[in-house]
Amino acid sequence: MVPPPEVDSLSGHSREGFPMVAASAGDSMDSVKQSAALCLLRLYKASPDLVPMGEWTARVVHLLNDQHMGVVTAAVSLITCLCKKNPDDFKTCISLAVSRLSRIVSSASTDLQDYTYYFVPAPWLSVKLLRLLQSYPPPEDAAVRGRLVECLETVLNKAQEPPKSKKVQHSNAKNAILFETISLIIHYDSEPNLLVRACNQLGQFLQHRETNLRYLALESMCTLASSEFSHEAVKTHIETVINALKTERDVSVRQRAADLLYAMCDRSNAKQIVSEMLRYLETADYAIREEIVLKVAILAEKYAVDYSWYVDTILNLIRIAGDYVSEEVWYRVLQIVTNRDDVQGYAAKTVFEALQAPACHENMVKVGGYILGEFGNLIAGDPRSSPPVQFSLLHSKFHLCSVATRALLLSTYIKFINLFPETKATIQGVLRAGSQLRNADVELQQRAVEYLTLSSVASTDVLATVLEEMPPFPERESSILAKLKRKKGPGAASALDDSRRDTSNNDINGGVEPTPSTVSTPSPSADLLGLRAAPPPAAPPVPVGGGNLLVDVFSDGPNAQPSLGPTPEEAFLSELEPPAPESPMALLADPAPAADPGPEDIGPPIPEADELLNKFVCKNSGVLFENQLLQIGVKSEFRQNLGRMYLFYGNKTSVQFQSFSPTVVHPGDLQTQLAVQTKRVAAQVDGGAQVQQVLNIECLRDFLTPPLLSVRFRYGGTAQSLTLKLPVTINKFFQPTEMAAQDFFQRWKQLSLPLQEAQKIFKANHPMDAEVTKAKLLGFGSALLDNVDPNPENFVGAGIIQTKALQVGCLLRLEPNAQAQMYRLTLRTSKEPVSRHLCELLAQQF
Repeated sequence: MVPPPEVDSLSGHSREGFPMVAASAGDSMDSVKQSAALCLLRLYKASPDLVPMGEWTARVVHLLNDQHMGVVTAAVSLITCLCKKNPDDFKTCISLAVSRLSRIVSSASTDLQDYTYYFVPAPWLSVKLLRLLQSYPPPEDAAVRGRLVECLETVLNKAQEPPKSKKVQHSNAKNAILFETISLIIHYDSEPNLLVRACNQLGQFLQHRETNLRYLALESMCTLASSEFSHEAVKTHIETVINALKTERDVSVRQRAADLLYAMCDRSNAKQIVSEMLRYLETADYAIREEIVLKVAILAEKYAVDYSWYVDTILNLIRIAGDYVSEEVWYRVLQIVTNRDDVQGYAAKTVFEALQAPACHENMVKVGGYILGEFGNLIAGDPRSSPPVQFSLLHSKFHLCSVATRALLLSTYIKFINLFPETKATIQGVLRAGSQLRNADVELQQRAVEYLTLSSVASTDVLATVLEEMPPFPERESSILAKLKRKKGPGAASALDDSRRDTSNNDINGGVEPTPSTVSTPSPSADLLGLRAAPPPAAPPVPVGGGNLLVDVFSDGPNAQPSLGPTPEEAFLSELEPPAPESPMALLADPAPAADPGPEDIGPPIPEADELLNKFVCKNSGVLFENQLLQIGVKSEFRQNLGRMYLFYGNKTSVQFQSFSPTVVHPGDLQTQLAVQTKRVAAQVDGGAQVQQVLNIECLRDFLTPPLLSVRFRYGGTAQSLTLKLPVTINKFFQPTEMAAQDFFQRWKQLSLPLQEAQKIFKANHPMDAEVTKAKLLGFGSALLDNVDPNPENFVGAGIIQTKALQVGCLLRLEPNAQAQMYRLTLRTSKEPVSRHLCELLAQQF
C-alpha cells in the first residue's frame, strides 16, 4: 500500500477536496458521514488553515442530532477540536450536547445495545460530550442548564448503585464517566450542591483498593479545595489524606496527598497540616523533598498569626532537610524577621539555641549569622547568650563552612564590633589572623582587610552609621511561591491559586505580599508603625486643575476635607489608649506611678544636646548619646502626624544600674502641641544588658522646641543624671508633595507676604556634594521636584507638615554656590514661626 503523501504537498488538493468532504457530512449514508467527520478532523489537526468552516459550521453541529451513534461520536470529536479556535461559532452545540447526554444517561443498558459496554451505555460518547461541555461556561438558558444538572445528578446517583458486573471493564467505564462528570462540575464551579456531592463521592475513593482511583480522587479533590463551595467539605477528609501521606506505597499517590493537604490548608488547620508535613518530611522520598519544603515554607508564612511559630517551623525545616532548603526559603525568613520587630528577639533566642546543636546544617549557620549580627543585642542581657558567647558559638562553625558562609560570618563579626564593643579586641584578632588576611579566596581576604581597617580607624559614630541595622526589605510576591509554581509547571497554577476561595476564610498574611507604603523619610529602621502590614489606602484622584490640595493647605484653618471613616492613623492611636483594668483587683496589682518630673525638676540639657539633636534632623536611627557608663540608641518612624520611637538604653559597665528612670518632659507649652506616651522600663539594668522603651508620639500643633529626655539612675551608690533633647522636630511630620513647575511657582507667589518667607545665606560647613545634599533634603522630609528651577544646580522641594489641628504647606529652594562655598536657603510657609524654624533646622545640615 502506498503511504499517504504529506499534507503540505497536497495542500492544493486538500483545499479543492474540502467542499466535497464537508458535503459528505450531509450524506444520507451513516458510514460516509462518519468518515467525512473523521477526515475533517484529521485534516484540521494536520493543517488548521485548510479547514475554513463558514457555512459548514451549522451542518457539522447538526450531526449531534444524528440517529447513528458512530456519526455522533465522530462529530463530537470534530467539534471539540474546532471550538478551541472558534468557540463562538460552535456555541449552538451546547444545547444539542446536553440533549444527547441526557438521553444516554437516562437510558437503560438495553436501549443502546450496540453501544453498551459491560452494562454502561455509550461510555466513550458520554465522556466526549462531557469534555465538549467543559469548553464552554455553564449554559445561559435555564431549561438547558436544569436538564444538564439533572444529568450530572443522575451520574452521581448511579455511582452509588451496586455494580452490575464484577469485571474491571465495568468499573473502568463507569468511573471514567464519573470522573469526567466531576471535572465538569469543578469547571462550572457554580452548583454548591453538586460540588459537595462530588467531594463526598471522591472521599469514598480515597480508601479504595485501586491505586489509580485513589490517585485520581486526590488529584480531583485538589481542584475542589480551591472552590469556596466545596472547601469545607474537602477539609472533612483531612485525617484520611494524612493517613494516605503516611501509609501509601506509591510515591506518586503520596505526592498527590501532599498537594491536597497544601490545597485544603487554611487558618483553622494550618498548624496541624504543617506539623504532619514536617513529620512526613523526615522519611519522604528524596525526589519530592524540595517540593515539600517549599510548601511548608509557604504555608507557615501565609497562615502565621504568631510569627514565633513561623520561625520555629523554618528552623525545623532546616534541621530536618537542610540540603533541600533553597536560598529562597532562608532568604525569606530573614526578610520577615527584619521587617517585624515583634519577632526579632524571639528569632535571635531561637536561632542561638539551634546553633548549639553538635551537628548544625550550614543553612542554619547562615540564618544564625545574619539574625545574631542584626538582633543579637536583644538577647545579650542573658549571661547564657552574652556577646562573647554568641561570638564563640558562631566562630566554632566557621572552619566547617563554605566560602559564601564564611563571608557572611565575617560581616556578622564586624556587626558585633558595633553592637558589642567589648568583643572588638577578640574579633580584630580573628580578622588579623594570617588565615584571613592571606586567604586564598579573594572575597574573604578583601573582607578581612576592609573590616579590620574599618574597626581600627573609624570613630564610634561612623561605625554606628556604616553598620546600622538593615532597613526593611521591600514587600513583593514571595519568591518561594514563584519557585513552587515553576517547579509544578504551568498546569499547576490553578492548584496553587486559592483566589476563588471565600475571602473571609483567607489568612491575614495573604498569598501575595502587599505593596509597601510610601513614607516621607526613607528609614533604615523596621516597620515600627506596622504600616507595611497592609496596602495603603488608595489616594483620591487628583483634580485636573492640579494643586487644589495645596491651596487649602496654605491657610491657618484646619483641614476641610471630609473624613470617610477612621484613618489608619486614628486606628493606630486607638491602640495607644491605656487598657482598662480587667477587674478592681488589677488596680491594686501595681501602684499608680508618681507624677513625671516637670522641667523645673530636672537639670539643664547637656552642653552638646543641640549638636546631638542636629544629627537626627535628617535621619531616624543611630546613637543619640554615649559615655563610659551608658549608651542610648534611637530608632523611629513617622507617618503623617503620628510617630513611634524606640529608645535603647545599654549598660556598658559590669555593675547593675539601680533606680533607672528615663522620663520625657515637655518644656513650656509643648504639652499642648506634642503628645508623647511612654512605657516604663525596668528599674534595674544589669551590667552589659540593654532595655528598650517605646514612645508613641502625636503632633497636635506646630511646635518649635523638642521634648527633653531625662535619665536618672544610681551607679555604684552614686546618683547619675543627664538631660538630652529628644530627636523629635517639626520636620519629622513632613509629607512630601509632588507638583508641576507651573503649580510650584503659582503657590510660591501666593506665599509672598514678608512673614511667610524665611531666608538664610550661610557658609558651607561640609563639602558641597550634590548627591549628599539631595539625600539630606529627602531625609528632611520634602519631595524634590525636578525640572522646576531654571538653574539645574538648585534644589526645589515641597511638602506638607501634618498636625492634628491643621496642615502647613511648605515650599523650599536651596541655591548652592560652589565657587564661594556658600548656600542661600529660602522657605515659604503659611506660618511665620514654622518658616523661620525650618530654615534654621535645615541650614545647620550643610
